[in-house]
Amino acid sequence: MDAFEAFKSQQKQSWSRFAPIEMITMFPAARLVKFAGVTVGQRVLDVGCGTGVVAITAARMGAKVTGIDLTPELLERARHNSTVAALDMDWREGDVEKMPFADGEFDVVLSQFGHMFAPQPAVAIAEMLRVLKSGGTIAFSTWPPDLFMGRMFAMTARYTPPPPPGVAPPVQWGDQAIIRERLGNAVTGITFENGLMLSPALSPQHFRAVTEQTVGPLINLVEMMGSSDPAKLAAFRAEYDAGIAEYFRDNSVQQGYLTTRAKKR
Repeated sequence: MDAFEAFKSQQKQSWSRFAPIEMITMFPAARLVKFAGVTVGQRVLDVGCGTGVVAITAARMGAKVTGIDLTPELLERARHNSTVAALDMDWREGDVEKMPFADGEFDVVLSQFGHMFAPQPAVAIAEMLRVLKSGGTIAFSTWPPDLFMGRMFAMTARYTPPPPPGVAPPVQWGDQAIIRERLGNAVTGITFENGLMLSPALSPQHFRAVTEQTVGPLINLVEMMGSSDPAKLAAFRAEYDAGIAEYFRDNSVQQGYLTTRAKKR
């Protein structure tokens, strides 16, 4: 197994516990689907679909939706969610860097905080555009580096071993200049919109405790340092709590994000 495949295998395992916090992503999911202009009868692909919040939102609007994700545990939850909603949907276990779909198969390709974790951005975006028809819409939500989640990912990276050479930081997908560069002349009409996701919490420490059990990079960090370097883990937690406190208001953590939309040429 090469370094990229090993990295993906670790991601697949670490994100398996995300489902308990799916609720906080449901409002941004509705906003993304609306921003993308999803309509009845369109063929829609949700990349890095997780527990299916974006895919199910699009399906309830009458679209024909497929969701793809690396992590089987999240897909199991997505199937449960679509069954509860009485929707017939197509869920696939797969990798955004090598998707099992034909060229131009979809009218809309979406991703909510999903494709940004692919280790090779150029490969991921090429695949997303490959399966999108000419004139189709690509739209995604990402974490800017200067806002809460971007800063927290950067902080976490300082406490963990570096990824394999060539793995791009996920928060680069939150930089408008980098997005324009990566999409290049394959698209037209790039449009950006800022959003705010509110995560309920009783304190910064409460929020951190929840994310330590559900968010992939934090799960890995806590498991690694908890046994090897408790003092370093305590230092990380103190720094992390202080960072959260800057965004904690009225029993919620305010997480700004960026949404991008464009048309394939």
